[in-house]
Amino acid sequence: MYITQPLHRAVQQHPDRIALRCGRRSQTFRTLADRVARLAGALQGLGMATGDRVAILSLNSDRYFEAMIAVPYGGGVINPCNIRWSAAELLYALEDSGSRILLVDDAFAALATRLQADCPWPLTLVHCGDGETPAGMAAYEKLIAGAQPVPDAVRRGDDLLGLFYTGGTTGNPKGVMISHGGMYASLLSLLAEGMAPEGGVYLHAAPMFHVADIGMSGVQWVRGNTQSFIGAFSPTAVVEAIERDRVSHVLLVPTMIQMLVDHPVMREGRDLSSLKCIVYGASPMSEALLDRAMAVLPGVDFMQAYGMTELSPLATLCPAEYHRPEGRKLGKLRSAGRASFCTEVRIVKADGREVPRGTVGEVVVRGPNVMRGYWNKPELTAQTVRDGWMHTGDGAYMDDDGFIFIVDRVKDMIISGGENVYSAEVENVIAQHPLVATCAVIGIPSADWGESVHAVVVPKPGAALSAEEVTAFCRERIAGYKCPRSVDFVAELPVSGAGKVLKTALRAPYWGDRKNQVA
Repeated sequence: MYITQPLHRAVQQHPDRIALRCGRRSQTFRTLADRVARLAGALQGLGMATGDRVAILSLNSDRYFEAMIAVPYGGGVINPCNIRWSAAELLYALEDSGSRILLVDDAFAALATRLQADCPWPLTLVHCGDGETPAGMAAYEKLIAGAQPVPDAVRRGDDLLGLFYTGGTTGNPKGVMISHGGMYASLLSLLAEGMAPEGGVYLHAAPMFHVADIGMSGVQWVRGNTQSFIGAFSPTAVVEAIERDRVSHVLLVPTMIQMLVDHPVMREGRDLSSLKCIVYGASPMSEALLDRAMAVLPGVDFMQAYGMTELSPLATLCPAEYHRPEGRKLGKLRSAGRASFCTEVRIVKADGREVPRGTVGEVVVRGPNVMRGYWNKPELTAQTVRDGWMHTGDGAYMDDDGFIFIVDRVKDMIISGGENVYSAEVENVIAQHPLVATCAVIGIPSADWGESVHAVVVPKPGAALSAEEVTAFCRERIAGYKCPRSVDFVAELPVSGAGKVLKTALRAPYWGDRKNQVA
């Protein structure tokens, strides 16, 4: 199985079908195949050899999609960069991955120049934006026009498709190695779930560096459907794209759904009749929000997908029928669904033994979609994938029908607005402040973001420190979404007899007696 296979099939079966729509630009599968083969050749001309990593730092676009296909087509490995990361985090990912080519659009051209200057080896920049190509960068369209098409390298199976960097539990991002076969297994699972009916149009509204967007768009890619693009999420942009491109499927996190359904644009009488399904992930959706969404978007199905980057990304799916009024009576709406096709899911104790139904344990997943491991981190890989089972770090229980209900996070991760924030990563930054003695970071409920990052700080004796100073210190070092939105100052942190910080005690005032300690 290989990610370029659907391109060959589409060209053979419906070459004149529209493959990509981006604003006023559109292209057929025939044209896309030619551009991909030429871009692959151009990247080889810039030095990309088999297995080399090529990074992308860009807002969503048709060119982003072309590059994600052209890199493996030419034998390379994609490294989609998180557009919300700081320069230091991006530079770490470039250095750790060994990326020597970086594709960048207008929004990040200036930042890319800084990264190029700080990179320890020559970093070739390719400008894939719509504006004038900055000095020192290769122009994307000129590269394609001047290159000869090359044959597909047909990287497949266990061959590395991409490195996807996620936040690190120990402070540094970690590169998740996803293979062609692993990604394709997730796509086939989604296809079997009926996620890509013939003739559909998928909207890239979530950021394309997220493996969730790659997975949800990928199933449409396998089917040979059309892809539509907006640079970044906004309710108006989503509505305009649905109306203009007759979008049928879109992936949104619950916070995006809330922003969309409550926005004035939804009261303007727009024609959204093409929309058939909204897939959401990162956290469950409240019944109140689901009711509002279904009232504003009658006839649209809602489905929840649960997974993680390390699972390429799918583990479970909660189908549309459990979101409808009759299905909700079965009590599955707050679940993350059941194991998808191609995966096994269990709830286990610390020793790996499965717990009885209804008992909380850790979610583990086995299947062809499990990552190959963490790039350059064999010890962490061995800790995380044991006997073929990916240990997710999520605490949950399974009911008698095989539905899992997430209740806590073993690895102490916060999900804010659909973004993963590891407490340890934020704590490591705050602890560097010269006036901080120690600290702990937790997630607290947020009406807007599901959870927000909250820091509990112990200042050094006699130090005068403000919440604003803590936040500003963090913003200089990590992405804005990881920075604390609120800060408490205390004389000491609660600890266990073994000296471990009792984060359950820190969370208690905010979560109260809720059974689920996640939003």
